[in-house]
This record gives sequence, C-alpha cells and structure tokens, in this order.
Amino acid sequence: MRQFKRSTRLGEQILRDLPAAIGDIVSDRFKGLITFTKVSLTDDLRYATVYYSFLGKPEEKEKLEVYFQRECRRFRSLVGSPLNIKHIPEFSFKFDPSIEAGLRIEQLLNEVKDDLQN
Repeated sequence: MRQFKRSTRLGEQILRDLPAAIGDIVSDRFKGLITFTKVSLTDDLRYATVYYSFLGKPEEKEKLEVYFQRECRRFRSLVGSPLNIKHIPEFSFKFDPSIEAGLRIEQLLNEVKDDLQN
C-alpha cells in the first residue's frame, strides 16, 4: 500500500518542476521575489491550484495576478509536457499571503523587542 495519494505525489512533482519550467519567464517580466509555495490537485488529477507568494511592489503583484490568469494554459503545457500522465491538469493560480504575514509578524516582534530594550 502506498503512503501518499497520487494527487499529492503529482502536486509535489509539479511544485518541483514549476520554477524550472516558468521561473525565468516570470522573473524576467516582474521585479520582485516570486515563490511557488504549494500545488493542490483534485483527486481525479484534472485541476491543479498553484499557490504563490510575491514580495515586491503592490502594482507588480496586481500585474502578476493578471499575467498568471492569462498565461495559465501556456504554463500548463510547459510544466505538463515532461510529465508522463494521461491528462495534464488545468492550472489556476492563487496568491498565498503566508510569507507576507510571516514577515509582518517578524517586524512586529522586532519592534516590541526594540521597545523593551529602550
């Protein structure tokens, strides 16, 4: 018996392949740090939600969201063609605010620490 579901294994594979397949394309167009944090697939492997974070200007973040929606079919073929699967999942991209939230918490903790030291 396998430990992990096929959707989990395929999601992890897509997460590993995604930066190599489209990282240069995206980083050349947008100034900021783009990180793919998670890929969630449906059990039937037809739909994949790619979660990403972006550290940069808010205007660039909005442009990136539009760009991902417009180019999701292209990215699907770039990432999916090397995979040995019958159906390549449809991609959708969602912003993951967890890294921004972590940085904000760290900033607040540093401010509290500085206030306590003064």
